[in-house]
Amino acid sequence: MAAIRKFSCYRKVKRAYTRKSRYKVKGYVKATPVCKIQKFNFGDNKRTFPYKVFLVSKERVQVRHNAIESARTSVVRRLTQKLGKDYHLQIRSYPHHILRENKMITGAGADRMQTGMQRSFGKATSLAAQLKDGTPIFCVYVEKAGIPHARMALKSATPKLPCKCGIEVQ
Repeated sequence: MAAIRKFSCYRKVKRAYTRKSRYKVKGYVKATPVCKIQKFNFGDNKRTFPYKVFLVSKERVQVRHNAIESARTSVVRRLTQKLGKDYHLQIRSYPHHILRENKMITGAGADRMQTGMQRSFGKATSLAAQLKDGTPIFCVYVEKAGIPHARMALKSATPKLPCKCGIEVQ
């Protein structure tokens, strides 16, 4: 499998450009990649909990789906160790935006193998969630005794995300 491109190429939020046409041949985005996020709800989602702890984005940024999945596994592991099943974790941001890449070849004979900027729309490589300032990424529903554990679990997810994050309790 090919290596993932550095995320600094995609960090800035740009307007989503997907060409939709009546004719399938003229549509630019042929297929979307599979989302790596396995599940969006964890723990006990039948119970109602009195407190909510949010992990909130503090800047406008795009977050790739594999970063959200990595942060999710870290949060779920910590919450399950500390609280068992007495929580409900919900992923609040969904990766809709398609990231594309126009691969450029270097080396001998590269000028005969690629099209350059002639057909530069790019191939769909990944998905990203576009977050605004103050958008919740994760929400953990807990009892009063579980608030410090939920804060620590969400704090462990912040190094895995490419933005400054804050934790809010309601």
